[in-house]
Amino acid sequence: MKHLFTIMVVALFPVLGIYAQSVVYETHTLKSEILKMERKYSIYLPAGYDKSDQSYPALYLLHGAGDDHAGWVQFGQVQHIADKTIAEGKACPMIVVMPDANTGRRGYFNDIQGDFDYEDFFFKELIPHIETIYRVRSERRYRAIAGLSMGGGGTIFYSLHQPDMFAAAAPLSASTGSWEMGQLKTRLGNAAGKVTDAQLEAYFKRHNIEEIIKNASKEELDKIKRIRWYISCGDDDFLYEGNCLMHILFRKNEIAHEYRVKDGGHTWSYWRMELPLVMEFVAKSFMQY
Repeated sequence: MKHLFTIMVVALFPVLGIYAQSVVYETHTLKSEILKMERKYSIYLPAGYDKSDQSYPALYLLHGAGDDHAGWVQFGQVQHIADKTIAEGKACPMIVVMPDANTGRRGYFNDIQGDFDYEDFFFKELIPHIETIYRVRSERRYRAIAGLSMGGGGTIFYSLHQPDMFAAAAPLSASTGSWEMGQLKTRLGNAAGKVTDAQLEAYFKRHNIEEIIKNASKEELDKIKRIRWYISCGDDDFLYEGNCLMHILFRKNEIAHEYRVKDGGHTWSYWRMELPLVMEFVAKSFMQY
């Protein structure tokens, strides 16, 4: 009987492999009226997506500078890691959307000169497109965001700018923006001299974590506090200081968060290690207890 059971189990695996596989589409596109161009994205659909009419929560997973929408697919091994994390019961099945922020211009924010509004595209076009084309739960409690480096910065400021949109946010090794006006001018380079002082001041306040928290109304701050935050950065990462400052600022303002400093640098090996934990963390926001 033992041998028969073994044969039955072995014979079953090919069937499971055929009917219970996830799918990653590396390059899908949508037409952006805001950016006046085609935009790319990758998407992970969990096992069983094509066999049911079930709707799923969504994780928007942002890449870093120098990569594009395929970064998490090729270097982050998102399909293997997501499959494993879900199969082990550590995360519920979810759709993972990986947009491209490196075509035309690099970055997740609206340009200071007002001629390339990527953040508007993300909220007004990308998310509605995903929620129309795919079976995605559209309520806030079923939507999360995470990202690495530049994408960690996108995660932070998207969540601070529109806290009604996300149940959880997980910036990894994040670029935390400009903490002083001098830093912003250095980041902007020549563009800083092409705008007025008022434009520069407004842009700084919108992309400075301290300013956002300081100027938030009680209602806005309460919304930010409703987000479940997971902040992680390697102890050898060159962006450690900004992540530490964010942790301190959140503590002072009683914004609950998990802050993790672990062995590692600004590397894909660190982010691959963190992705299962991010999925487990955001999945807790999607589920009831």
